[in-house]
Amino acid sequence: MSRTKTADSLRAKPQALSASTLSLCALLALAAAAPRALLSQSGSAAQLDIDATRVVSPVSPTLYGLMTEEINHSYDGGLYAEMIQNRSFHETWEGTPPWDLIRRGTAAATRSYDKTDGPSKALPYSLKLAVTSASSGNEAGLTNPGYWGYGLRPNTTYSGSLYAHADSADIGPITIRLVSNATGTTQAQAQVAIKPGPWARYEYKLTTAAIAPSIANHIEFTVSHPGTVWLQMISLMPPTFHDRPNGTRPDLMERMAAMHPKFLRLPGGNYLEGNKVEDRFDWKKTLGPLVDRPGHEGPWGYWSTDGLGLLEFLEWCEDLNVEPVLAVYAGYSLHGTHIATGKDMEPYIQDALDEVEYVTGDVSTHWGAERARDGHPAPFPLHYIEVGNEDYLDRSGSYTARYAQFAEALHARYPQYKLISTDGNSDYETKVHSDISDEHYYKSPADMMDMSQHYDKVSRTGPKIFVGEWATRSGSPTPNFGDALGDAAWMTSMERNSDLIIMASYAPLLVNVSPGGMQWPTDLIGFDAGTTYASPSYWAQSLFAAHLGDGTAASSISGANPRFFYSATVSTKEKQLHLKLVNASSVSQPISLKLAGVQSAAKATIISLHGATFEATNTINTPDAIHPVKSAAAISGGHWDHTVPPLTIEIIDVPLR
Repeated sequence: MSRTKTADSLRAKPQALSASTLSLCALLALAAAAPRALLSQSGSAAQLDIDATRVVSPVSPTLYGLMTEEINHSYDGGLYAEMIQNRSFHETWEGTPPWDLIRRGTAAATRSYDKTDGPSKALPYSLKLAVTSASSGNEAGLTNPGYWGYGLRPNTTYSGSLYAHADSADIGPITIRLVSNATGTTQAQAQVAIKPGPWARYEYKLTTAAIAPSIANHIEFTVSHPGTVWLQMISLMPPTFHDRPNGTRPDLMERMAAMHPKFLRLPGGNYLEGNKVEDRFDWKKTLGPLVDRPGHEGPWGYWSTDGLGLLEFLEWCEDLNVEPVLAVYAGYSLHGTHIATGKDMEPYIQDALDEVEYVTGDVSTHWGAERARDGHPAPFPLHYIEVGNEDYLDRSGSYTARYAQFAEALHARYPQYKLISTDGNSDYETKVHSDISDEHYYKSPADMMDMSQHYDKVSRTGPKIFVGEWATRSGSPTPNFGDALGDAAWMTSMERNSDLIIMASYAPLLVNVSPGGMQWPTDLIGFDAGTTYASPSYWAQSLFAAHLGDGTAASSISGANPRFFYSATVSTKEKQLHLKLVNASSVSQPISLKLAGVQSAAKATIISLHGATFEATNTINTPDAIHPVKSAAAISGGHWDHTVPPLTIEIIDVPLR
């Protein structure tokens, strides 16, 4: 992580002194003098003038949104509520991890991967459990650890299902138990009677009693009689957000809702492209019953069940009351393969046209009717279509031609939608004539702060900007307070320039913080099998989005330290000035504010975030170390002398006349 020399030295000095043999009196005297010393280093007060009666540019109503993709077990083992890991027995070089045999007492059994027998064309394989000896107390079966445990709560019902077939009824019922890892106590139990004959789907319910919440649990499927059974698509779901079948985790959805997003970019980033063409997000294979979804290899080293398919993405938007920003596969995959334009590209063009029809078409269209058969007759709203992802990485230079072929077809069929190109970022300018350019930024705190003036000088004659991925990166697995300061500095720039920047979304959004769950730091929201926590950057972004006007107020500043940043927007409907002040310096910043257009005796509301150091942060075990603190201040006659403490982010709402 890159920081300034001044900030480093000021933080290091108190540590050295506290370790010395200074007397208590000397330490107290030093502590009393420290604020005065810091203040003297800041010089005279900065002058900040804001005229809330003059709006100099509009603020995009869609500025803040969400970007997500399958990384860090964001979906499987995360937002997607499925609790069983590898429910469809996808085979790897290790066999079918993490499933293992249970053989209690004298029980004897084997398991094997049967490639010839499965419940559907998508899943033509299964796990065969052959039990040669079992009895009461000597059960045999299978166990699954879940995604680093099973998050169990008291007095809660978990809904399960499985596909099975058996040659005879000899094997008897399957007993299903949720079991505590530490004590072996059964937390919930159910039975399923398997009938002999062809593949069939069976349902079960597991209901906990007044247990203590925990994640240190596993699931068992056992029998107490000899016999053979084939199993596939074993599922267990907790209560979901809005009680949707095959739905999402409520706690993670509530975290996202509290960010006040306006859109969701889907299916997101590298997950759209895949490492190879065959690993792309092939949306047609993600529709319909789960048993008809084969899944696919994700780009971050693990298998995707596609339980979150295209319809589930769209319902996610619906549940958060946001619009999709739909990205379509544009013929380039991460390992460098690209599809030649012309006839070779035509099937992928048709796929994109069909996908838009699935999202927006009424039931009289082919794919609109398919969506209705999937359970959602009403079309979804759509305004933006993104063509590819990070195509500046395509070293062949084929994107210009690929985009042109997609744009021609999309504009001809759907002229009402804006197209987003993906070959521009901080180092590259888009070479195509799109409506919007998607630009991505991953920077250290120092670099993000230094880049805060970047868009002030950008021409307004080119395409609008979608900052589709951005993050200040130094903390792991989630941002520390230095990252939050970098993020906040960057957001003041985006707000100031949102006549140009119409949308922005942080990435990655989610990370399973269990050992082995993360592939990429830094990530906004941390979670495990049972709980979630908000990072300092999460709080900064939630507050910025919740306190945003529709116009940028005329303003000027002088005399501030170089790591002080601000934004001033006006909400005409609520008649409020939303002022964001970011002091990323290690010294206090006194400010003399002159505020035109505010009430003569205004009571301002202040919400502040503060960290003692750049490294201060929240974790799964200390989730509230940094959190918003609310206070109030009186402003008389449009003048206010105010001091922003070091390493502090402030959100200030001032009522207007």
